[in-house]
Parts: sequence; structure tokens; C-alpha cells
Amino acid sequence: MDDDAPFLLNGQLLVASPGIGDDRFARSVVYVCAHSDEGAMGIVVNKPADDLVFADLLAQLKLLPEGGAIHAPQNVRNMDVLHGGPVETSRGFVLHAADPKRDFGSVAVNGEIRLSANIEILQAIARGEGPEEAMFALGYAGWSPGQLEMEMQDNGWILCPARHDILFDRDHETKYARALSLIGVDPAMLSAVPGHA
Repeated sequence: MDDDAPFLLNGQLLVASPGIGDDRFARSVVYVCAHSDEGAMGIVVNKPADDLVFADLLAQLKLLPEGGAIHAPQNVRNMDVLHGGPVETSRGFVLHAADPKRDFGSVAVNGEIRLSANIEILQAIARGEGPEEAMFALGYAGWSPGQLEMEMQDNGWILCPARHDILFDRDHETKYARALSLIGVDPAMLSAVPGHA
């Protein structure tokens, strides 16, 4: 392994610590889609938009198939629309499990997860031909070069491994605690006071 290789966070979860210092990210779980020396980009996976589900969005974009019904798999049909982050909140992103037969115009985050801002994937989902596991978000979280690393150094974020159930299930209320439990952290034990061990 190259000791000079950068530590990349692609495909990991960032869980906001109580001392994050930014109310927009309080109790957020962010899936890191891209991380390099040019900055980072991620999607908040646990903050549903108020009164908006995926079917409403498809109707607004006039992407419903003939007859107006969505023929998507059960776990996608009533998918919530999430607040993906404070950057470009009118832009939509689909995070989905990789499909060996089709890429839906998306880019690989890692071998298991892909990200798309392409309308092709929305059309495929509306026809029932989309990926089995998917989530839709408006906006994203973005960091300039070195910003995320500094926020992590200041204990603003806790790094956790990503799992499909945390990314794709609709139990958004428990994602924060479930992500922390992956590394053995009880949310009740977290302090809002920053410090270094």
C-alpha cells in the first residue's frame, strides 16, 4: 500500500456529532459520494422532505407512464424525497444499488453503489425498470478542498461504514442511531462539547 495515497471517504457514512456547529446538519447521516483533494460531495440519507414523496415528484416532472401509475418495485413506489443537503436544493440525485445489467446513466461511488443526476433513471423507475434499491434526494452536501478533513479533525463528523439498510430503507428516524451503533457508539453518550482524546 502506498503511504502517500490519500485517505478517501467514498462510500462511507458521516454522522454529525452533537457539536457539529451547523443546525442544517444536526443529527444528519451523510453518504459520501465523492472525496478527493478537490473537495467532497455527499447526500444526506435521513432527512425526508415534508409532504413530498417520489410519486409527486414524478407527476410534477411529467414522468409518469401512460395512465399515471408507477410500476416500480414496492420498496421504491412510495419512496420519500429526501433533503440531500443545502447545496443546489432544486437539483435531484438518485443513489442506488449497482445493477450488473444496466448503469442508468449513473457514476460509480464504489462497486456496490452508484449516483445519478440523470433523468433516465427517473424514467426507468417510473416504468418499473429501475434499480431494486434506490433513494431520491434534492440537493447535496459539499465541501471545498480540505474543509471536510478540518471538520472531522474538529470532531464535527463521526466516520461509519455504510450499509444498504441504512442507505435505502425508509426508517429515517433510526438511521442516526443505527449508523453510530455500527461502530459501537450510543448517541446518548455523545457530548456537544468538542475535545480531543
